[in-house]
Amino acid sequence: MKKLVLAEKPSVGRDLAAALGCGKNEKGYLEGARYIVTWALGHLVELAEPHDYNPEWKRWEMKHLPMVPEKVKLKVMRKTSQQFQVVRGLMKRADVEEVIIATDAGREGELVARWIIMKAGWKGNISRLWISSQTDKAIKEGFANLKSGKVYIPLYQAAQARAEADWLVGLNVTRALVCKFNSQLSAGRVQTPTLNIIVEREHEIEKFIPKPFWTLSADLDGIETEWKSKDDKNRFYEKQSAEEMLKKLKGQPALVESVSKKKKTENPPLAYDLTELQREANKQFGYSAKQTLQIIQVLYERHKICTYPRTDSRHITEDMVSTLRERLLAVNVHPWHPAVAPLLKEELKPGKNFVDSSKVSDHHAIIPTEKKVNPAALSMDEKKVFDLIVKRFLEVLYPAYEYNEIKLAVKIGSEQFFTSEKLPLSLGWKLVCSANVHSKPQLVFKMEKLRPGDRLEVKSMQLHEGRTTPPLRYTEASLLAAMEAPGKFITDENLREYVKDGGLGTPATRAEIIERLVSAYYIERKGKTLFPTEKGLQLVTLVPESMKSPLLTAEWEKRLSLIAQGKENWLKFIADIVDNTRELVKKVQFSGKEYHEVIRPDEKVIFEEKPGLPTGRGNRKQKSFERSLVKQYGNQRKRQEEEETLGDLFDF
Repeated sequence: MKKLVLAEKPSVGRDLAAALGCGKNEKGYLEGARYIVTWALGHLVELAEPHDYNPEWKRWEMKHLPMVPEKVKLKVMRKTSQQFQVVRGLMKRADVEEVIIATDAGREGELVARWIIMKAGWKGNISRLWISSQTDKAIKEGFANLKSGKVYIPLYQAAQARAEADWLVGLNVTRALVCKFNSQLSAGRVQTPTLNIIVEREHEIEKFIPKPFWTLSADLDGIETEWKSKDDKNRFYEKQSAEEMLKKLKGQPALVESVSKKKKTENPPLAYDLTELQREANKQFGYSAKQTLQIIQVLYERHKICTYPRTDSRHITEDMVSTLRERLLAVNVHPWHPAVAPLLKEELKPGKNFVDSSKVSDHHAIIPTEKKVNPAALSMDEKKVFDLIVKRFLEVLYPAYEYNEIKLAVKIGSEQFFTSEKLPLSLGWKLVCSANVHSKPQLVFKMEKLRPGDRLEVKSMQLHEGRTTPPLRYTEASLLAAMEAPGKFITDENLREYVKDGGLGTPATRAEIIERLVSAYYIERKGKTLFPTEKGLQLVTLVPESMKSPLLTAEWEKRLSLIAQGKENWLKFIADIVDNTRELVKKVQFSGKEYHEVIRPDEKVIFEEKPGLPTGRGNRKQKSFERSLVKQYGNQRKRQEEEETLGDLFDF
């Protein structure tokens, strides 16, 4: 008897097959003495389209909304149906006694496998492989410690609930918008509040009126100081007041009021999760969130030198401490050798800012694997992103940065002037990137010698004019941060608690949400900056108010997390979503607002015939729009396949 291993994509399947000794290459699978390894191509099964439930639902008409199926149906995806038949055939073989789920170890990966297993009709035993890296060592350890598939039923229920809920809300509200305003508009519980964040920032910028202000500085024997008021303000908003202050202080003596020295420490930053790594790559290299995710996937799957990327954890578990030395040896090559060498000479004692099992969810932080790195085998983009991963990994293993902070307070006449400087004592983690340390030791030594009552020469005193600036438009880095922690966008303090542990989307889906907003022409990229288009500005005025708030998706994610932990009934969640869907559709249906068509510069008018109907000559693109919506709202992820040319396939 043999065990059937179901991977998520061919490249991963081949890695598993190599580790399991499956050398017989067949069409769609690899076979060995004990195991058969096959794969999906992303998803092979998807949620059925509206017309699969009711032929009338093929027509986009308000009278058919909301569409609420009595029972959710699954269907085999046409483009990958051949591979599904291969997998189903393997599950029907008499010599297959068990199915081992080896798709991505997470909520959506669980859905990939479970839908295939259900549609194929498998009724036998199910086990689960749960690993965070694709090295031979990790694969073999994972197969030696397989879990029962029953353990992950709540995780599957959470994934199923998410897919059904997105289908119900996304498709129904989108159809309502299309039928009401006769235009290619769409809405979603993550997409819409993300767009609203960008739009609200644009409104803030438009309303902003710059104000001039002045600051006052004094050069005291080579020490630059700045005036501050008694309530710690350093700006004058009236030029006359600033000039009067300058005139008042001219010729006044400068006496040292206080000099303080305090030893301080700065702990290393936390290791990377996906969102933080995407932010850093955007800030340093201008990569989009999607580009960064694609690069890390290659580092994880092809090169096998970094751990699972789609993680929201920034710590590792206690049992991983014993692997740290081997991981250091793997990156002990140029250009990281100078920073690695000192760590290898001593016993590693990582702190709670890195090792904390209680803060690890499905997967730990992104760190290097134990596989020896060959930098020459990496592309330039791969080197840049992997360099970020390695340096952050090294930083968290170094001790804290220690320095003395010198603060100087000086009185000129009756007014106070201040300055401060830092003198490094031990660079600690900043040794990894010493460019982060800026110090003026000569100036610090000069300040240290001063005593209260000492007189300083006022070499010069001058006003500096400035203007207040509007808030900055979002870059992908700052937008990812806003999506991760959207609580500040909720004014009700009681409701803000709901988003404390949730965000807009997940680390795995945020990049695709941003790309979707760009492709739908709701936002535009100009360099690193994201601008809302006229279409996007209008859309947020048309959707129901509750869909614009991060609260909706944060509540979903919180409840889905409880479902995954077995603490909430997923059917109750779906019942609540159905009620919410009915309410949202009514709000769009009875809206008194108007929409003025905005056409992308490279597009033609799509809705040429009867409003709301995705049929007829000249509407091929409209049909594509409908199909993409079905896939979009059943699924929050699109993956880039290395082997298959499935560029327009929305996987789950």
